[in-house]
Amino acid sequence: MYIQLQQKKADVIDLEGKKSKEIDLPLIFSYPVRKDIINRAFRSSFTKSLQPKGRDPMAGKRTTAKSFGINLGLARVPRIKGSGEAALAPNTVGGRLVFPPSPMERIVEDINKREMRLAIISAISATTFKDLVKNRGHKIPENLSLPIIVSDDLEKISKSKDIIEFIKKLGLEDELERCKVKKIRSGKGKMRGRRYKTPKGPLFVIKDGKSAVISAIRNIQGFDVITAKELSVIHLAPGGHPGRLTIFTEGALQALNDRFGGEVK
Repeated sequence: MYIQLQQKKADVIDLEGKKSKEIDLPLIFSYPVRKDIINRAFRSSFTKSLQPKGRDPMAGKRTTAKSFGINLGLARVPRIKGSGEAALAPNTVGGRLVFPPSPMERIVEDINKREMRLAIISAISATTFKDLVKNRGHKIPENLSLPIIVSDDLEKISKSKDIIEFIKKLGLEDELERCKVKKIRSGKGKMRGRRYKTPKGPLFVIKDGKSAVISAIRNIQGFDVITAKELSVIHLAPGGHPGRLTIFTEGALQALNDRFGGEVK
């Protein structure tokens, strides 16, 4: 399908939160948002992180129970000799499962490389739409234009308090407060190492993987940082829902253009 793309423009913001210049965004920010492909790519990435699990093949079968046969006025389920207690069958206490989970099952959803590439580009393009970003629950001011492009000086910051100050200068105080909320997970997940739920806050996309700003951002609850080289749908669209509030550095834009530049069919 032929797509007529229109190049978008964006303001570059300095560390004082002020506009320093205007640049042309790479064409990857102009692609249509394909939620179906993004969701499929997310499920593919997510299932690759899952560990296969299975039951003991002999679970519920370690018994000498046998059926007593017919004409006894009893159900013909396997029973323990002497006590007559039913065992082994799936409908008995301590019996085997009918279809237990098996580590041999294929739980990874495969996806073509070109489809994954299109999904990442589509998720990058989704960061430019305010309605999608707000639908994810982010708190952004009306006068803030998306995507947020910051000068490369951001990658020189080494303290979390300086990142928080910069976020406040962007007018994202409400977003900062939203990320501080910590809720107790409902259901049994709280007993399995997933007791608390925290909101997904802004994602920082930088160029240098050894930058000091990485640890400064990761210390803030809900904030994430990733290099342009490693950026994927799982970072841009948590849960398969596109539109995460994303902050790019100028260097990251160039790296993304080098990675995804060119025509996408």
